[in-house]
Amino acid sequence: SPNSEPPIRPPDSSPIEAKTLESSPNPDERSTSDRVETDAGGEGEAAAAAAAEDEEEGECGFCLFMKAGGCRDAFVGWEKCIEEAEKSKEDVVDKCFQATASLKKCMEAHYDYYEPILRAEKAAEEEVVKELDREAATKDAEQSASAERTVTLEVAKE
Repeated sequence: SPNSEPPIRPPDSSPIEAKTLESSPNPDERSTSDRVETDAGGEGEAAAAAAAEDEEEGECGFCLFMKAGGCRDAFVGWEKCIEEAEKSKEDVVDKCFQATASLKKCMEAHYDYYEPILRAEKAAEEEVVKELDREAATKDAEQSASAERTVTLEVAKE
């Protein structure tokens, strides 16, 4: 629709631009050149080759975006931590706290590239705070109403 935001993509200065698997109407018609476009830089070519390999394995567009920026290693470490926690049925938040903190710190250091993700994360956090505030207000209102009924009943008994 005309009012929707454009998809999140690396800035024009990025060495690669990854297209998600969903971008092609017929998955059988996709060629390697459809999956990853590179510039003439050697580093871009290496990142593109890695991204193409990942996408061939079903890598998500978000993962390709994260790995194409300056925080590839931090993201891969975070991803591995999440996978290990899920396999061993450990609490992901506790187990991967340090990996998450490292990834976020790296993303903030590379703000120009990761800004769309950081902006979306901030908006999600703000929405959670609003929801918690609404829940707290509802609970307070319910407790106040309950207290008023209790006082009314006690007065009526006397």
